[in-house]
Amino acid sequence: VLRMGEDLATFRWLASLRIKGQESTLDVELDEADVSLLPDVFRDAYRRTFGYAVRGDRVIEVVTLRVIGESRIDAVNPEVFGDSFVEGPIVLQDCYSTCVVPAGWRMVEGGGATMMLEHVDPGRNAINAIGSDAVVAGLFRSRFEGLLSAMGEALKRTAVSTNVKDRMDYSCGLLNADGYLVSSAPHVPVHLGALGVCVREVCREMPLNPGDVVITNDPGAGGSHLPDVTVIAPVHASSGVLIGYVANRAHHAELGGLAPGSMPAAAGCLAEEGVVIRPMKLVESGVPRLDLLESLLRESSYPSRRPEDNLADAEAQLAACHFARDALLALADEYGVDVVKGQLDDVLVRSARLMESRLSQVSLDRVAVGTLDDGSEIRVALRTEGARLNVDFSGSAEEHPGNLNATPAIVRSVLLYSLRLWLGDDVPLNEGLLESVELRIPRGMLNPDFSGAPEVSPAVVGGNVETSQRIADLLLDALEVSANGPGTMNNFLFGDDGFGYYETLAGGAGAGPRHRGASGRHVHMTNTALTDPELMEQRYPVRVVRHAIRRGSGGKGMHDGGDGVLREIEFEKPVTVSFLTQRRTTRPEGSHGGGDGMSGRQVRIHPDGTEEELDGVVTYQAGAGERVRIETPGGGGWGEKD
Repeated sequence: VLRMGEDLATFRWLASLRIKGQESTLDVELDEADVSLLPDVFRDAYRRTFGYAVRGDRVIEVVTLRVIGESRIDAVNPEVFGDSFVEGPIVLQDCYSTCVVPAGWRMVEGGGATMMLEHVDPGRNAINAIGSDAVVAGLFRSRFEGLLSAMGEALKRTAVSTNVKDRMDYSCGLLNADGYLVSSAPHVPVHLGALGVCVREVCREMPLNPGDVVITNDPGAGGSHLPDVTVIAPVHASSGVLIGYVANRAHHAELGGLAPGSMPAAAGCLAEEGVVIRPMKLVESGVPRLDLLESLLRESSYPSRRPEDNLADAEAQLAACHFARDALLALADEYGVDVVKGQLDDVLVRSARLMESRLSQVSLDRVAVGTLDDGSEIRVALRTEGARLNVDFSGSAEEHPGNLNATPAIVRSVLLYSLRLWLGDDVPLNEGLLESVELRIPRGMLNPDFSGAPEVSPAVVGGNVETSQRIADLLLDALEVSANGPGTMNNFLFGDDGFGYYETLAGGAGAGPRHRGASGRHVHMTNTALTDPELMEQRYPVRVVRHAIRRGSGGKGMHDGGDGVLREIEFEKPVTVSFLTQRRTTRPEGSHGGGDGMSGRQVRIHPDGTEEELDGVVTYQAGAGERVRIETPGGGGWGEKD
């Protein structure tokens, strides 16, 4: 036992702090017992960690404060090492331990039976000692995916909105120097496949220099719908060579528009859906320009109801890009810029070859047609020509008068996701899979005209969440991967002039030739979580009355479709409620003789208990004590039941 005397003890002052609204903390240490220094120490640590300064109006919370007493002990004799080194790679074992000496390292033993490892060779030489090309490719795939998963965690830790930190409605991607998606974390598919289009459109519009970071949600620049805000950072080596790009896309629960949550059912143009952020530099040459973003959020025709949350989440997205950029630079320092650039390109090449091989073995000539609840038609033709695939959406509906218009970036996202499933190989979601694909999207609902101002551009908020799901069903049915899923994200929003809440609800997955459909799942183009009921009730004026599987809603067959969910919410104060859904008048179709899944529905329950069936796309004013019951669609079955 080490006993400490006050005359010998020294003290360390440690604190865990965070910005109000964040869940995770940042640890800092004080040089003296003066808590008044904590804000400045925290701000310095925050800037070093996340790459930008904490705004002066952000409240800093002290979560824990610890004091550690330390006492000096007699100095120990320093270890003495010889000069007989063992070069790596080698594995050394004794009865009690194993020591791995990697390539590029060497080990020497000390007189006290210790070991010292020295890094004597830069990792760029060590890459040659790893092994075959396949091993090297596997190593870099893991490093790239690990980088992006950590990037997502950084975004989740620093965000303040429920939508990002709890529902995890965000995605992170890594792109090569030409702006093509190379790797992604397992986030939201409708986001991921569009990141490459967005990066390339932004780069065509403006140069991205070292220290620049761009922000946008513009559907005409590779965006999806306005709540999905994209942040892009180029990654330049110290020599100035562009290695690639890191990007993330996060759904902001409130961004202005006609109704809280920025998904108004009645919007007839883009401006009525919220604040349009044309590509702009959030950081220029290392200098943040958040003031320009704040002005836009506050001064647009339909301004954000929570600009402080938008700024906080934009800062979190910026922090995540800063983290990923540093991680990619560290990888380049370890293995060399040329090696990392080459590996980024090789992912695309390998994926393209896999898809070419798969296409050369099949013959496709199929047409699939689907109808949205309002009668709008989506038509796609798939035809192979040798090792190439033609995908043609000719015959689909003209520009939608409401908000179900999808952007070409969304259509490309769905196609990338669907082909990756059809390929059936363990390959990262990347744009190399589309190298052998000729995609045609004529002007119309799936390729609207954004050349005008937001006041005359078409509304798109439903195209990202609803039309995308129906396109996925069509493609997966034509490729014989699965029967229809729910065909909707079951978007549910409520709020008032001071806040907006948004969530997507799970449904039943479609069955396939070798599996039944999963129940109560977010499938295909969505991959988010539900807010925990306790947190939802704590932060918002609602009570979660019921949440359960909607038994029997999946289609029957040799393999049954999955069941949807039943969710009932009570409002404790007056709020504006919006629904943006599909499959309320049509049913998810089964395949190969399997039965259809049940349609979804939502019911308004007045305080006196009377019930009122709601349309699939609707915005209304709910009073205190009202409830709403949502029943989501089940998935289609596969094959005839014995």
